[in-house]
Amino acid sequence: MPRRSATMLAATLLLIALLCASVLMKVPYTEMSPGPTYNTLGVQEKTGTPVITVTGHESYPVSGHLNMTTVQVTGAKYEPSLVNAVVGWLRDDVLVVPHDNVYPKGQTDADAKRQNAEEFALSEDHARTAALNQLGIPVGNELIVQSVTAGAPAEGKLHAGDRIVAVDGAPVADADAVAKAVTKHQPGETAVFTVVPMVKDAGKADPAAARTDIAVPTVKSPDTGAAMVGIRPGIRHTYPFQIDIGLQDVGGPSAGLMFSLGIIDKLTPEDLTGGKFVAGTGTIDDSGSVGPIGGISMKLIAARDAGAEYFFTPAANCAEAGKNTPSGLTLIKAETLDGALKSLEQVRSGQTAALPSCAN
Repeated sequence: MPRRSATMLAATLLLIALLCASVLMKVPYTEMSPGPTYNTLGVQEKTGTPVITVTGHESYPVSGHLNMTTVQVTGAKYEPSLVNAVVGWLRDDVLVVPHDNVYPKGQTDADAKRQNAEEFALSEDHARTAALNQLGIPVGNELIVQSVTAGAPAEGKLHAGDRIVAVDGAPVADADAVAKAVTKHQPGETAVFTVVPMVKDAGKADPAAARTDIAVPTVKSPDTGAAMVGIRPGIRHTYPFQIDIGLQDVGGPSAGLMFSLGIIDKLTPEDLTGGKFVAGTGTIDDSGSVGPIGGISMKLIAARDAGAEYFFTPAANCAEAGKNTPSGLTLIKAETLDGALKSLEQVRSGQTAALPSCAN
């Protein structure tokens, strides 16, 4: 075989081998893409029930859209080929990120689902609290068992959701008070918790339930050497009426702002959107501060595809969002719940030139 032909054949075979390798080679990346959006003022498609339901307080008709946005993420076990990853990098509607950025080492799909559900439930609580605080409606607090460590002395005696009234007969109001009461003991001694047990499947303590004294042995903490029982206390908010958020199969903390806006819209006679299609994202805390989220570029696409005209963008996400804004979508910088409400007033009055922009 002539040398030139042999060289071309070798190069062709090498190219074929490289192409096969790129198809077969797995790379440690995860893909994100635009997910569904949900109108917090609307109803759930599967059940036909409202996304937000208010019971025990007057509520008002709503119109328009206040859509929360989501991102679809490939599973923890998904390993794209090199070719798939490159194709994803070249597409505008796919975001390819390192696997460990989404799934910390060792995290399974079940772990991620459980964490997302916990974050979603917490965001609902923050959204209710921020909305009622904004409206000047009092919100109460109660000290609860937030979690119980597996294998600890408290396992099987105290349960997540139990309301903690006292330790050793002394009233306690916060986690520090519980810790101080327990660490007064020597490891091996018994601490007596007075609790109102959580109602099974209700997710809260029954105010009418009888208080119960539960003796819990202490053990030596491997970290501090002090006495411990193996619980993490926390604060649960209580509300003067019921606000249910009924979305299913959605996780993470990023819908907080849109839930707060939806709750306020239902609790006030003013039509917040004026019939406009507004979408957005952002975490929220009890004080109404809006925090950053992940996957902003994919959420922008999801919002525009759904028909949104305006998009609430956390201030910390503005730089990235400004580089990836779909045509026809106006970004509104959101830093606080109060600021978002003022922006909605500008939207419904047509004064959009004065909206806080991600450009400044």
